Amino acid sequence: MAFGKALYDRRTELGLSSAQLAERTGMEQDDIECIEEGGTAPTLELLRLLAAAR
Repeated sequence: MAFGKALYDRRTELGLSSAQLAERTGMEQDDIECIEEGGTAPTLELLRLLAAAR
């Protein structure tokens, strides 16, 4: 859950919607929301996708 909260906090700090972050990562908006709700464990690949989102 801590990872999801951190992702939500950072996304909102940047002024991004979950749809915008999903577009930047090539993921679905539902996937971003699931991560933020603590439903997805962070993997190395997931961290790479999120870190590369610009």
